[in-house]
Amino acid sequence: MQQPKRVKYRKSHRGKRRGVAVAGGKVSFGEFGLQAAECAWVTARQIEAARRVVSHRLQRGGKMWVTVFADKPISKKPLEVRMGGGKGATDQWVAVVKPGRIIFEVAEVPAAAAIAALKQAGFKLPIACRVIARQLDFAKLTEVQDEASGA
Repeated sequence: MQQPKRVKYRKSHRGKRRGVAVAGGKVSFGEFGLQAAECAWVTARQIEAARRVVSHRLQRGGKMWVTVFADKPISKKPLEVRMGGGKGATDQWVAVVKPGRIIFEVAEVPAAAAIAALKQAGFKLPIACRVIARQLDFAKLTEVQDEASGA
């Protein structure tokens, strides 16, 4: 699972989850990408589950990039603990994902297989996602998606 080796501060503020992705909105490395359509905290476990689905669906062929990293610590106090006593210990690590952010990219696989794998990975994430392509025009992409849904 994803987790930073070291951080400057052990605990962080919650922050605001609004706005759109400033960086990471284009397919940079691969040919197809899974793009977020909502704001959310995506946990390291969810990222790993989606990564495993893509890897399994592509039969470990082609190339895959995970373009988000869970680097925000989320703290939680134990159950049935009274108020006060400071902030809780780090419970999990999350990646802050905003609309438009590319989460996964794949390349060197057939288009239908890539789209099917990325759609399957989207089901493992707590947000609405869409599959986008780098160089295909819209008509060809819808044609390929129809093939993927029929297969």
